[in-house]
Amino acid sequence: MRYHDFEGSIEELVLLKLKEIEEKEQVTILHAVESGSRAWGFASPDSDYDVRFIYVRSQKYYLGLQPRQDFIDWALDETLDINGWDLSKALQHFHRSNATLFEWANSPIVYRTTPEWTQIYAAAEKYFSCRSAMYHYYGTARKNYHAHLTDALVKYKKYFYVLRPILACRWIENKACPPPVLFTALAAETLEDDMRAAINQLVEKKKQMTESEKAPRIDHLNTYIEKQLAYFKTAIDAMADDRTADWEALNEVFFRTL
Repeated sequence: MRYHDFEGSIEELVLLKLKEIEEKEQVTILHAVESGSRAWGFASPDSDYDVRFIYVRSQKYYLGLQPRQDFIDWALDETLDINGWDLSKALQHFHRSNATLFEWANSPIVYRTTPEWTQIYAAAEKYFSCRSAMYHYYGTARKNYHAHLTDALVKYKKYFYVLRPILACRWIENKACPPPVLFTALAAETLEDDMRAAINQLVEKKKQMTESEKAPRIDHLNTYIEKQLAYFKTAIDAMADDRTADWEALNEVFFRTL
């Protein structure tokens, strides 16, 4: 069923699809959230919905000899995209301090969650690595900047794909914990006062633009971005590896959940 054919809200459709996934795949969904631009707070009028979830199967499944698929793709149409990770995959990525997974865990838009997930994240957040996360956000900002913001005409949405990870780096540098997912919450704590007016104007312009619409590059923002990228490149290179090597807490919560 496509969203345009559904009489209820998008939230109701998501919950319906999550139930269908559980029944068809024989899984239990532990946590389901919105990811991407809607969770970040700068979706375009025509942005799709990106639902991400963590699920677990029966204990017998993990003990079997069969090849195991550790993800479920459930893409529906141009409006709604749903996919999820097996708990075993999620915990392995928490061990690597996967920044995207920490964003799923902290999304402000939660469709479903469980007490089990609360215990899982309590164990997993101890594996957050400042250096790994900052490297991820720096790389994301640098890649998006050079790919999308150096031409004369650019998509203003792409500025947020660069500014948000830059501010995430600053949050981690100052607070040594996962940054807020919502851009406004992140900017409120980390954005310089002399940049607020420019960013607020950008937010208002962005709300009125479609995904594909372009406008003139904003040179003073580009200058700001280039300075921040140079700074964080040097800062990250000087940081020590702070990843947690042991698996004990993750193994324990995995066994307990099964």
